[in-house]
Amino acid sequence: MERIIRRWLHGSRQSVTEPNSEQFAGRLEERFQRMAIPLELHKVLCPSELAPLALGAALLMGTVVGCSQPAPPQASGTAPQSARPAQQNQKLRVTATFLPVYLFTKAVAGDAAQVDILVKPGTEVHEYQSTPDDVRALAQTDLIVKNGLGIEEFLEGTIKSAENPNLKVIDASTGINAIDEISEVVHSKEGKENHEHEAGNPHVWLDPVLAKKQVENIRDGLVAADPANKAIYQANATAYLQQLDTLNQTYEKELNAYRDRTFITFHDAFPYLAKRYDLKQVAVVEIPEDQLSPENVKRTVNSVKQFKAKALLSEPGVDNKLLSSLSQDLNLTLRPLDSLEAGQTDPQYYFTAMNANLQSLKAAFQ
Repeated sequence: MERIIRRWLHGSRQSVTEPNSEQFAGRLEERFQRMAIPLELHKVLCPSELAPLALGAALLMGTVVGCSQPAPPQASGTAPQSARPAQQNQKLRVTATFLPVYLFTKAVAGDAAQVDILVKPGTEVHEYQSTPDDVRALAQTDLIVKNGLGIEEFLEGTIKSAENPNLKVIDASTGINAIDEISEVVHSKEGKENHEHEAGNPHVWLDPVLAKKQVENIRDGLVAADPANKAIYQANATAYLQQLDTLNQTYEKELNAYRDRTFITFHDAFPYLAKRYDLKQVAVVEIPEDQLSPENVKRTVNSVKQFKAKALLSEPGVDNKLLSSLSQDLNLTLRPLDSLEAGQTDPQYYFTAMNANLQSLKAAFQ
């Protein structure tokens, strides 16, 4: 304390030569005179008693510490530190275009990334028109996963509108050789055109073997975008690929027992499934949504009769009078075959739906 007072008396923080008692008292009195402290108080107080007063005066005048300058607040140094880990630990934001792509992406990502779906299950993806909400979603996402092969016709324009220069795109069908029509297409109306696939038929996810390739593409894209979670993505993908292997083996084993495997479908979604397991898709019947005339119904029934198919297969939930007429006139049971464009968002739903498809095929071929 006394040393602080001595430095104050010298008006400097540098080391000084210690004065003797008389010099010390004299300098105290001189300083107090400058501060207009009454003389009577000088004489009453001895130097040791004046020390606290001198120190207080020094503190008030800012000669010991810079009290005239505000000290930095404690919180300013800690708040950014608490915020930084949140940013560093923020999950990769991934958007999948529609249900099958979402199922595969979510299976690989697990909880390591935030995965959202753009086209809600049950919405027709082939003719989908993007919304302002879609544009906003892509503006805020890191990665978009698409099926590819031209099925997401809306996507290119939506990406441009999102103006997200950091957005990366995974094409799940990279490396897959696309096929187009494998059978005749029957139109229910004169001049009715079927939906054309310029890049080939896009429904590759319905072949478990090609689905494996899509999962691998998604895995590699996630690892490239988020290498910190590489081990998680690889482990999740490996587990899902094993399930796809088992599914493929089950299809091969159980369908091999049927000789007549001809079928007619009402959605051109199954050429890859048919090719993989040597099923004979003899025709695709285009079913328009508007009302058909009796002449249109008769024409379609006659066209289907000539193919002598073993089975009629339609997507679950399709309600069309023409389908009922066909099944009655041909004395065939109309059975469901799911294209997985609608359904649950649990990644295991793929296997639930594909196993249900297998049972429908077996029942139809008996």
